[in-house]
Amino acid sequence: MKCSIFLSCFVFSVNYISYVAFQYFGNSQNGTASNCEDNSTGRKTTMTKKKTPTAKALTKRLAWKALAEHYRKVGDVHLRSLFADDPRRGERLAVEGAGLYLDYSKNRITDETIKFLINLANECNLRECIESMFEGRKINVTENRAVLHIALRAPKNEQILVDGVNVVPQVHEVLDKMAVFSERVRSGEWLGYTGKPVHSIVNIGIGGSDLGPVMAYEALKHYSKRELTFRFVSNVDGTDFEEATRDLDPEETLFIISSKTFTTLETMANAHTARTWALKVLHHEGAVARHFVAVSTNAEEVAKFGIDTANMFGFWDWVGGRYSMDSAIGLSTMIAIGSENFRAMLEGFRAMDEHFRTAPFEKNLPVLMALFSIWYNNFFGAETVVVLPYDQYLKRFPAYLQQLTMESNGKRVTIDGAAVNYQTGPVYWGEPGTNGQHSFYQLIHQGTKLIPCDFIGFCKALNPIGRHHEVLMANLFAQTEALAFGKTEDEVRAEGAPEGLTPHRVFEGNRPTNTILAETLCPGTLGKLIALYEHSVFVQGAIWHIDSFDQWGVELGKVLATRIIPELESVGEPQLKHDSSTNHLIRRYRRLKGGRS
Repeated sequence: MKCSIFLSCFVFSVNYISYVAFQYFGNSQNGTASNCEDNSTGRKTTMTKKKTPTAKALTKRLAWKALAEHYRKVGDVHLRSLFADDPRRGERLAVEGAGLYLDYSKNRITDETIKFLINLANECNLRECIESMFEGRKINVTENRAVLHIALRAPKNEQILVDGVNVVPQVHEVLDKMAVFSERVRSGEWLGYTGKPVHSIVNIGIGGSDLGPVMAYEALKHYSKRELTFRFVSNVDGTDFEEATRDLDPEETLFIISSKTFTTLETMANAHTARTWALKVLHHEGAVARHFVAVSTNAEEVAKFGIDTANMFGFWDWVGGRYSMDSAIGLSTMIAIGSENFRAMLEGFRAMDEHFRTAPFEKNLPVLMALFSIWYNNFFGAETVVVLPYDQYLKRFPAYLQQLTMESNGKRVTIDGAAVNYQTGPVYWGEPGTNGQHSFYQLIHQGTKLIPCDFIGFCKALNPIGRHHEVLMANLFAQTEALAFGKTEDEVRAEGAPEGLTPHRVFEGNRPTNTILAETLCPGTLGKLIALYEHSVFVQGAIWHIDSFDQWGVELGKVLATRIIPELESVGEPQLKHDSSTNHLIRRYRRLKGGRS
């Protein structure tokens, strides 16, 4: 009976997803809709009807075939030759948008490469896909949702409809509420249960509810209120909570519990631990309302926890967690830097949004970066991209991008459920310069793997100390030069190197890089950088024809963990029904933990 019910539910789920895909992307056999067409908003569209691309169709596109042929011709051409043949290449192959400067001249591309890549974008209806997102169409097909992180930074007078409702006023209502609360905390007006002002803020969340806030706090620490202490707890490992709170005073500590459903396993485990920690000192349930606030939509569970729902800050299902740091999830950020700086960050996001939406593809920073990523990922076989910010404040930026990029584009099937026959999302990683130079640059320079690099630098230092900034930026420029041009055998010999060491000192070069320059790292610039990568991720997903806005891959492990937890906690020997490896590991854990089983 249980098997029948499960099978029925499974069949219903599969049929529902198939139905949604059909409704919003058409039948790929009869070509009833274009790549990004969706009439769920009630708007009339003027998009021409074209056959929906499938996994197989992408590699059969004319532009894709042209790129494959082009790669066979230019794939081995060295950057030395490309620069020698075009003395102005470094000036020509650069573009500025929304205050960011992108030098892409040190990529292994020609003018023809760019033409073919843009042809691919056009064949995949990229412009229509962009408009579909900005107009609030439900492009997250598997969850039947709009994708509107761009609404989080929309001006008050803009109208963005979801199911016929303008969501922009809701966004600004939450922003205004955040601003009032943040100022009360910053000014000392908000008092804890014993009448003391708050001096420590602890954000408890996981995934996008942690990676975004902690990255933003570190990135904008220069602008933060230094009298306040900020800590971030995400890992369900008790060590994370213990180390974050060991030197804090419960009477002066405010916890922000960030969980849309207020049921997230790790977040709620840490939240209840925080509640217990606070009440050990404060001794009264009523204290919870003065020391805890929530970023959630589940008023019932928030109230049950003891939090005053007047101090609950909401957000919406059209905002994915990894795209939510400029929503109420950024409450800790606003408390740290103030509402004016937070709004300046939103203006930076918005500037890049407008650039992305309006700039022609050949001058569009997110589009170009996405197309270069596809060029290396799908034609050169590169499997990773390294992000190298030459600013210590951006030390958590690569970790933030890991979730943004890999949770978005780590997909093996297309929107319509067909298995892809090409590579999708690459692995993103990185470290601030110059630390990485003494760690993994050896492999990038002289290893056997092709690793495209994004270098990020700033022309003005936030902390100008002696020659430090010039030394830092000299290293950035030197690394991109060295990666591009390397050092030949003749150059090594001319330096007088012993013959036996010559092969070891040769640098092949021809390692591709982007260089992103901005004037200074300020809240607006951070918003621009984040939006740059958000939209680059979107473009890659649109061309690969995958859903960049769901994350089913995180579900299975979580489901299995809920089954294993009672098996680890059981006093008696549990009846284990896993594979032999998992069964053996559980038994060994139980035995070593406390003599059980």
